[in-house]
Amino acid sequence: MNVRVTDTAARSVGRIHVAHISISLGSGANAFEAVSGLDFAVAPGELVCVLGPSGCGKSTLLGALAGHLTIASGRLTIDDQPVAGPRPDLGMVFQQHTLFPWKRVRYNVAFGPKMRGICKAERLRAADEILDLVGLAGFETFYPSQLSGGMLQRVEIARVLINQPRVLLMDEPFSALDAQTRSMMQEVLLDIWTKIPTTTVFVTHDIDEALFLADRIIVMSARPGRVLEDIRLQFGRPRLPELVTEFEFVRLKRHVLNLLRRPDGAAPLARLNPLGVEAK
Repeated sequence: MNVRVTDTAARSVGRIHVAHISISLGSGANAFEAVSGLDFAVAPGELVCVLGPSGCGKSTLLGALAGHLTIASGRLTIDDQPVAGPRPDLGMVFQQHTLFPWKRVRYNVAFGPKMRGICKAERLRAADEILDLVGLAGFETFYPSQLSGGMLQRVEIARVLINQPRVLLMDEPFSALDAQTRSMMQEVLLDIWTKIPTTTVFVTHDIDEALFLADRIIVMSARPGRVLEDIRLQFGRPRLPELVTEFEFVRLKRHVLNLLRRPDGAAPLARLNPLGVEAK
């Protein structure tokens, strides 16, 4: 069981097509449209951030991609196959970890392969390999209660990736962490994604996080969520922490802020002078 997926193999699967989908929640008099007419695609191996205000339907979209929610209209496919329910080749990472507190880290990570009938020696070897990949070599025998918040999320990511999902769905996985740990985890995620370039849809309401992580940002409006803009980022990789101070980063952040504040008519990207001040 080889968990180190090659770049070629990883980028051949995981194509997502969101075609004019709408999703309604609630029932009867309490029914409401959560997202409306979403339309975008994600290429195999791409890391896309879905950014928008609280309540705009970001997590609802992830729920539909995971097969937990039914769309009201439109078409939702992964590798040209309709998403009709939960499937084992989709991995989900939530805001809070879902680790078994009574299992040591190694056995938490190896749980998925165990359920698939992988022999004990092979699944434990794979668990140790991917724990090393996420920077947790030496913590295999620890219990979740003995780990920090950032380490718990690393274990959660390892537990998902050991199953070699074609798509990784992440629902604000770092939002509960302090600022320093959150920044560190963003770098960890990019390092992992470089080695296992799984198609990733990452939900966030943090503009800096989206700009630092993504190949593209899907900016959503307030409810009912719709696509305001699909922004392709030109920043090189690997991404370094200093990126957040670069002129283009600041310019894009200003544009996205403006877009979210005035969704019906954001101004064009402002030109910045060498001091980072908007040119007159």
